[in-house]
Formats: sequence, structure tokens, C-alpha cells
Amino acid sequence: MPTLSQLMVPLPVKSGLDDLNVGAELTGKLDKEEVVKWLAKFYQRREIKAAATENGIDNYIYHQTYLSFRKFCLEIDKLPVDLHVTFSDIIAGACHLDSLLPYFIRHAKQVFPHLECLDDLKKISDLRLPANWYPEARALTRKIIFHSGPTNSGKTFHALERFFSSKSGVYCGPLKLLASEVYYKSNQRGVPCDLVTGEERNFASVNKTPSSHVSCTVEMVSVNTPYEVAVIDEIQMLKDPSRGWAWTRALLGVVAEEVHVCGEAAAIDVVKEIIMSASEEVELRRYKRLTELIVEDSSLGTLEKIRPGDCLVCFNKQDIFWSTRQIEAMGIECAVIYGSLPPGTKLAQAKKFNDPDHPCKVLVATDAIGMGLNLNIGRVIFNSLIKPTVNEKGEKEMDTITTSQALQIAGRAGRYGTQFSTGYVTTMKNEDLPTLKRLLSQHPEPITQVGLHPTAEQIELYAYHLPHANLSNLIDIFVNLSTVDDSLYFICNIDDFKFLADMIQHVPLPLRARYVFCCAPINRKIPFVCSMFLKFARQYSRNEVLSFDWLGRQIGLPFACPNTLLDLVHLESVFDVLDLYLWLSYRFQDLFPDASLVRDMQKELDCLIQAGVAQLTRLLINSETKVSSGTSQAVEAEENRPVLFAKKNPFSHDRNAIASGDPLSSRGRIADRLLSEGLLTPKMLEELKKEWQFQKDSEKKSFEASNGVVDKTNLVKHSRNDTLNTRRLNRKRRT
Repeated sequence: MPTLSQLMVPLPVKSGLDDLNVGAELTGKLDKEEVVKWLAKFYQRREIKAAATENGIDNYIYHQTYLSFRKFCLEIDKLPVDLHVTFSDIIAGACHLDSLLPYFIRHAKQVFPHLECLDDLKKISDLRLPANWYPEARALTRKIIFHSGPTNSGKTFHALERFFSSKSGVYCGPLKLLASEVYYKSNQRGVPCDLVTGEERNFASVNKTPSSHVSCTVEMVSVNTPYEVAVIDEIQMLKDPSRGWAWTRALLGVVAEEVHVCGEAAAIDVVKEIIMSASEEVELRRYKRLTELIVEDSSLGTLEKIRPGDCLVCFNKQDIFWSTRQIEAMGIECAVIYGSLPPGTKLAQAKKFNDPDHPCKVLVATDAIGMGLNLNIGRVIFNSLIKPTVNEKGEKEMDTITTSQALQIAGRAGRYGTQFSTGYVTTMKNEDLPTLKRLLSQHPEPITQVGLHPTAEQIELYAYHLPHANLSNLIDIFVNLSTVDDSLYFICNIDDFKFLADMIQHVPLPLRARYVFCCAPINRKIPFVCSMFLKFARQYSRNEVLSFDWLGRQIGLPFACPNTLLDLVHLESVFDVLDLYLWLSYRFQDLFPDASLVRDMQKELDCLIQAGVAQLTRLLINSETKVSSGTSQAVEAEENRPVLFAKKNPFSHDRNAIASGDPLSSRGRIADRLLSEGLLTPKMLEELKKEWQFQKDSEKKSFEASNGVVDKTNLVKHSRNDTLNTRRLNRKRRT
């Protein structure tokens, strides 16, 4: 990480607006060549460097200040009177060179304003005692109860029972799905409960008065509203490098007489330490798994051994699509769940899989099933134990899943109260089974550090002292100057925040609004979402209403049912854009006024995505045969003009190149694009070709039998050769 000095951008210094050159009238005009000579001698003096160091000026700032000071002295015709007279005396030999030091220090503080307020900045970024940030919680003597246990142990159930029986309460969940589940369950039991997520607030009462109970995502919990009972679910998320700060804030700041935290035993010690810093105590309640979990002695080996109640867990979309295609080719219907699907689609797929009367008995999913969904799984099968992760530097790595992840996912098998009273777990590959057994036999490593994040108030104070710094720069300076108890806390990853701050830096926004925009939970890897985020910010900065009609034009209404995999992926990104609109409308209701209409649009879009997922195999085949429904219209307008991120946009493509099938086009056939984007593997493509060829041959024979048509087998072979040549050319180009 760069030093503090390197993070500081030197400011230009201008002279006063006085029309009279008083210094020149008193001592005459200065010889600029003499000024340069004496400034060079001044810069090289060891005594001056030592004095500068005593004033907090390191080598980098010393050099930058010298360059700015020399430029100021040479280019400004009317120097300040005292500086002009001092230079004149030094040149005349009537004054020592060191007399320039006060002016040099003064100039340094003008170029680098932080030198004047460094102590104040350090105080603002002192994060050693976060418990003191929440005086209302500290005014109570809270009772903290830790419900510790593995998946399917009933720990959250017992905490929620206390929530339902309380006079007032708040539930804090990691996902909208979990918050929604508690919201519906509470109202069904006759306990009026509101739902608060980043995008909306649903009231239990018809007249929209706040209820005494609230179910919310953990980031949205109020640290000012008093409750009798608070439940904080999945407390081990304290360690999450991006979102951990939200659990730390909830644990220390929620104003409740009883605070029930639920999660892994790995978080017990760190929660005790945090609570001890707030002069509170923790009551521990341990739970055991309610159903037995057995690791099978052999791996699955082949998908032909799939049985009803199985869940195949994959850690990337390519494996999801490939496995689904293979299973459905055997005549077995699959439910599919992965992270980027809308919540409604996930629930629909889970409902289909759980329904005993539905023919769908197999689930193919990512680790998104680890929390947030109730699934009747009999056996969990790990397709692989290697998962993409992001390290501390924000770099993507491939690594074996952790013990915590293995236990969380495997524990979904054998859910209590279902037909699967015993859960089973195994792997697809034989070589992975010993590793899985080792992971499941271990306990998760104890959590030692929890996340913190700078607040909007802290950043505003920084901006007051450093008014010329941009938001991304302020964040960097804050992190650099922050003082954290390293034995207990860490600063959460702020790369996404800085990415958004840099993206809208040129957009004129008030600091508070800019901070809110940069907190938006968007996936920066999706170019279409990022471009819409930028459009939202520009429209807001012009104080122009973002109406439903305006939004519809941007995203390409009306929608059509997806016919290819790219269509489905694009609809998922459009759903994320609508989520972003709702998130901003919750905070800027005046300029994002059509939240209710956008929610209705989301429901329609969710249905289309559900239809697409239900026909995933057909989408894969259509992607190979270049059939498109045109649902990517939202980005077509961007194709004819240069737009930020356009080069990286996997959804905008050359329709002419696709129509012509030109293999040398930079954006050629869909199959090659899917390969280059990692959405398909060569093995999947070959299987799809075989399936497509089989279908074509069957159709041809049927047609010939009835009408008698010329054999076109050679043309099909020629087309396949073209495809292979295209793949080779693209592989060479990528290499």
C-alpha cells in the first residue's frame, strides 16, 4: 500500500490578488537566476531537511514542496512582501539562507493541507474502540445469548421462538430470502412484522404504520430503535472480508434487552472478546445436529447413479449447465439454483424440488444453497472441492473449500422433519473423497478478527479537513491513517466502494449522495449493470427524475422469454439493474419515484427467468444453433457508440458477424463467445454438437421418409468442420 504522503495530491498555490508589487517597490526586482541558485542550495542543506522532518515533512513531501515552491517563486511576479524582502536580503548577503525555512514550511502546508490537521485526521480514524460508537446500546445492560451449533441443529429455531414471543423484536439475516421467510412466518403466527431490506420496506398493517417486530437484512438494522429482543443470524459472517462490518455493527450497536446470536462455534471466542469490550457477558447455548450425517465410502463416479433427493453442488456456472444437460439427457428433471438468479426464481426452483408430487427430484446448485433456502435434500454430492476465491489483494484464486464451507453445504443433507431422516454426502470424483472426509472431520478454525468499515460521518469529517480530495482518495487516506486493534478487528475490503467512487468521480454530486451511491450493492463484474449505475448517477446529478418510462427505454422493454443462454444471462443482469433502482429509490425517493411500478416489472421479469431456467437444456442447444430472441436489446443502442466498459461487455455483440457466421470476426459465433467467456467448456460444446446432430439427423430421416429430400450430410459435416476451425482460430487468438 502506498504511504500516506504518496496518497496526498499536491495542490497548486496562487499568489494574492494585490495589484501592487510592494516587495519590488521596497527592494527592487528579483534576479530569477539568483533565486534558482539560492533555492537549490537551500534544498540541499541537511539542517533544512532535519527541520522539515521535525514538522512532519518526509522525503516525498519535501521534494514535492520544493518543486512547487520553486515554481511559485519563479512564475509569480508579485511574491508576498515578506518573502520578496527575504530573497532580496539573501541575494545581497544581508541574511542567512535558512531564513527561507518558515516560508517553505508555510508553503508545504498550503500544498499538503493534511500537515495542518494530521492529528485531527488520526483521531477521526481511530477505530480501536468501536463499542463506544453506540452510546444508546451502551446505556443498556444487554443480555447476550449465543446459540451455537451446526446446520440442522435448531439453533435459529429456538432464537426465533423468543423473537415471536417478545413484545418487540428485530431479526437480522444475511440474505433477503431469510429476512422474507421470517417476515412471512411471523405474520402467519399472528405477530405483526415489517420487512426491511436495502430495496424496500413492507408494512404488516394496511395503514402502513410501523410494527413492533421487524425482519431485515443485517445492513439495514437500526442502532437507534429500542427492542426487547434482537436475533442476529449467521454470526460467523463477522469474518467476511466485504460484509463483516455489518455483523460487527449489529452485535455492538443493536439496542435490545436480549440479543440472540446464532452461528458456528468458531465465532464463540471472538464474540466473547467483542462483548467484553462493551462490558457485557455472553450466555452460551450449544446444540447438536438433529439428524445423522454420513459420509459415504465411495464417490458417485458417474451421473447415472443420481437418485431422487440428490443435490449436485458445483462451484461455477459451466459445471451447473453441463451437469444439468447430462442429467436431463437421461430423462431426469432437474431444479437449478445459482447465486445470480433472482430470489423468486430460487424459491420457485426450491419449491419444485421440495414438492413430493412434482417429478423433479434432483437439484443442481452452487454453494448458494448453504444458507437462505429450506431444501429437502437426502444426499449432497460435491462435483468438485475447488472453488474460486478472492484473496486479501482482491485477486481471484482457485483453492480448496474451507472446513466451514464444507460443513455448511454438506449439512444441508438430511433436513429435520423431512422424509430424509439421515443425510448422506459424497463426491463425484474418487480422488476428492479423502479430502472431503478430512474437512468434515475437522472443526472450523476459530475466528480471530472481525470487520469494520468507515462510516459516512467519518468520511464527511475527512472531507471537511481535505476539501480538495476525491472520495476514493479520502477512503485510501482513512485506511492508511486508521488505528485498529489488529488482534480483534480488520478494515473490510473497500475495492468495490473505490471502484464505484472512481467510476462516478467526474459526476458532480454532493459528498453524502456520492457516498450513498458508492455503497450500492452491485456486481462490478457485469458491464451492463455498471453502465446503468453510471447513467443513474448522471441523471441524479442533473436533478432529473428517473421515471419508469425512462428506465424502460434504457433496459429495452418489453422483455421476451429467453431463447439462448446469453438471453438468460442478460435478463439476470437486467434484474440486478432493477434491484439497483429500488435500492436507490429507498434512499432518494424524490428522483426515483416509480418503485412500485419497477417491482411489478421485476415480478414479470422473474417469471421470464423462471421460464428460462426451466428450459435450460433448450437454451444451451439454441445457443449452439444461433437462435436468439433479441432480449439483449438494452445494449444494442450502446453498440454504435463508444461507452464506458463497452469493450468488456459480454452481452453486446455484432449481429452481422453472428448472422454471417464469420469465424474471424472479433465477436463471432455465440458458441465461441460462450467458450471465451467461460460459460461453456469444450467438452460441453462437443456434447451439445452430438445432441444437435442427432436431432438434425432424426428430423432429416423423418422428413425424407415422407417427402424424399436430397441428402445433406456433407453440408452438416462441413458446418462442423467450420466450427472446429473457428475454435482453433479463437484459441490461437486468445493465446
